[in-house]
Amino acid sequence: MAANHAIRWMRFLHRRIVRKDALNERVRRTLVRSLYTQPISLAIGVAVGVLSAAVSAVLSGAAVLYAVCGMLAVIAAGRLVIAFGICADDADVSTTKLERLYATGAVTYALFLGIFAGLTIVLHAEPGIQALMLVNAIAYGVGVCARNAGRPAIALAQLALAALPLLVAALWEGSVAHFAMAVAMTLLMGAMSSIVTNLFTTLRGAIGAAETSAELATKMQLLARTDVVTGLANRAGLNHAMTQKLEAVSQDERLALFWLDLDRFKEVNDLLGHPVGDRVLTEVAHRLRESAPADASMARFGGDEFIMFCSVESRLECERLAARVLDTVTRPLRIDETRLEVPCSMGIAILPEDADDADSLMQAADLALYHAKVGGKNHSRFFEKSMSRNLMRRREIEAELRAAIQRDELSIFFQPIIDLATGRIRTFEALVRWFHPEKGELRPDEFIPVAEETGVIVTLGNWITAQAARAAVHWPEDVTLAVNLSPMQIRAPGAALGILTALRDAGLAPSRLELEVTESLFLDDNQSTANFINELSAAGIRFALDDFGTGYSSLGSIHKFPFSKIKVDRSFVSGANVGRKSEAIIRAVAEMGARLDMEIVAEGLETVDQVRAVRATGCTLGQGYYFSRAVPDYLAAMLIAQEREGAPMRASA
Repeated sequence: MAANHAIRWMRFLHRRIVRKDALNERVRRTLVRSLYTQPISLAIGVAVGVLSAAVSAVLSGAAVLYAVCGMLAVIAAGRLVIAFGICADDADVSTTKLERLYATGAVTYALFLGIFAGLTIVLHAEPGIQALMLVNAIAYGVGVCARNAGRPAIALAQLALAALPLLVAALWEGSVAHFAMAVAMTLLMGAMSSIVTNLFTTLRGAIGAAETSAELATKMQLLARTDVVTGLANRAGLNHAMTQKLEAVSQDERLALFWLDLDRFKEVNDLLGHPVGDRVLTEVAHRLRESAPADASMARFGGDEFIMFCSVESRLECERLAARVLDTVTRPLRIDETRLEVPCSMGIAILPEDADDADSLMQAADLALYHAKVGGKNHSRFFEKSMSRNLMRRREIEAELRAAIQRDELSIFFQPIIDLATGRIRTFEALVRWFHPEKGELRPDEFIPVAEETGVIVTLGNWITAQAARAAVHWPEDVTLAVNLSPMQIRAPGAALGILTALRDAGLAPSRLELEVTESLFLDDNQSTANFINELSAAGIRFALDDFGTGYSSLGSIHKFPFSKIKVDRSFVSGANVGRKSEAIIRAVAEMGARLDMEIVAEGLETVDQVRAVRATGCTLGQGYYFSRAVPDYLAAMLIAQEREGAPMRASA
C-alpha cells in the first residue's frame, strides 16, 4: 500500500514538474519574442550609433576609428537583417536559436560601440566628439536595458560591453574628472542591474499569470464543449465544429448530418439504473468513433441522441456510411454479464441538397429521424421535401385538436358488437369523431396518429373514456362499453387512476368497461404495461386484444395477460386476400378462444355471406356495417330500445 502511495505521489510530482516546465518554456518563448518586437526602434538605435561613429571618424581623421566604424556598420546591417528577416512567431524556429541570434548581434554591436567611444578618449579627440560618443554609448546601454529586460543577461551584457571600454579609457587617462566618470558609470551599471532584474521579475510574473489564465481558459472552453459521460462534443462543441466546417466548405462539397436516437434507452435506465445507462452511452460513443470517417465531428446531442457530421462524396456513399454506422451501433453489447440490445433510429440530411445552413440542416435531419421512428424504429431515413409539408400539417392538426377538446368539437359515436348467435347487442365500441367548424368532418386516421405522435392522445383518450362512460351508464347493465387505448396513454403516469376516476365520476361499474389494446403494445416488454393491466383487471375491468393478426402476434401475451376477447382484424374477413388461408386462420383463432374461454370478434362484416362464414368458423361476436355504422349516443340508445322490443339486429343471418 505504501509503495502504491509513493508511486502515485511520484507520478503527481512528475506531472507537476512537466506542467511547470511547459509553462516556463512558454514564458521564455514569450520573453524572447519581445526582443524581436518593434524592429523599427532597433533600426533607429543602430542607425544613430553608426551615423554618430561615422561623423566622429571623419572629424577626427583617425584610421582606427574608420576601421571600428566600418565593423560597427557591418554588425548593424546584420542585426537589421535578422530583426526584419526572422519571424519570431514561426514555430519551426526554436527559442534557443532566436535568443542566440539576437544575443550575438546585440553584444557584438554594444562592444564595438563602447570600443569606439573609448578610443575617442584615448586618442584625445575633440571634446565634442568625445561627448557625442559618450552620450551614444551610455544612452544605448541604458536604453537596451529597458527594451531587452525580458532577457536580463542580454540587456546587462549590452550595458556592460558598451560601458566597460569607456571605464577602461577613463582609468587610463587618470585625471580626477575621468576617475569621477568611471565611478559614475560603475554606479550606473549597478543601478541598472537592479532595475533590469525588477523589470524581468515583473514581466515574467505577468506573462506566467497570463499563460496560466490562458491555459485554464482553454481547458474550461474544452470542458464547456465536451460531454462528460461520453467524451464526445456536446451541443456547444457541435455548434463550434459545424461552424468551422461550414466556413471551410467548398461549393462542390457535400456535408451530411446523421442524427441517431437510441430507441429503448429509457428502459435501460429504468430497469438497470443510470450508471449502466451511462456505460451504454459510453459504448455507443466508442462504436460511433469506430465507424465514423476520420474527418467526422461527433457529439452527444443530449439524452440518448447522437449526431455525426462529415463530408461525403455522394448520396450512395452516405447510404453506405449510414448502414455501417447503424450496424455497428446496434450490435448487442454486454455489461456486467447482462446482454443488451439497444436499437437505434437515424435521420440523415445532406447539404446543400436538403438545406443551406447548419440550422436548417439539423431541422431536416431531425424530421428524417422522426419519420424513421414512426416508420418502425431501428432503421434510417433520408430527408425528403414532403416531410416539411407533413410537419406543418401535423402541427396545424395538433394545435386545432387541443383547441377542439376545449371547445367540445369532438363527439363520441358508438358501433355495436353483435352476438352472432342471437343477433343481440352485447357491446358498443366508443369511437371519436371530429366535426371541424371550417373543414368539416376529419377522419380519425388523420388526427389520431398526430395525437399519438405529439402526446395529445393522453388527454384525448381520457376525455373519450369519460364521455363514453357517461353515455353507457344509461344502457341496460348487460350492454358493455369498449374503449380503445393507445400505448402512449397506457404508459402515461397515473393512467390506471385516470380510468378508474372516469368510471367513478360517471357511475359506471368497472365490470361494464372493456379496454381494447393492440398487439404493438407488447413489442416492448414494459413493466408499467403489466402493472396497468393487472391493476385494472383486479378492479373488474376486462381487456380485449384488438386487430389480432396484423402485427406482432404473440401467444405469450395472450397467455400472460387476462384477455377476455380477441378481435380478428377486418383484413381476414373482407378484402382481396380473403380465402381459404384467412378462413383457416380465423378457425384456428376461434378454436383457441373456445378452449381459453375467450370470445372471438370478427371485424369489418359488410355482407350476410361474411357473417355466415365467420360464424361457421367459430367466431362468437361480429362488428361491421352489415349491422350498423357508428352512431351518436341517442341513436345507440334507440338501437338498444328497438332490440329490447323484439327486433334483434339481422338475427336471420
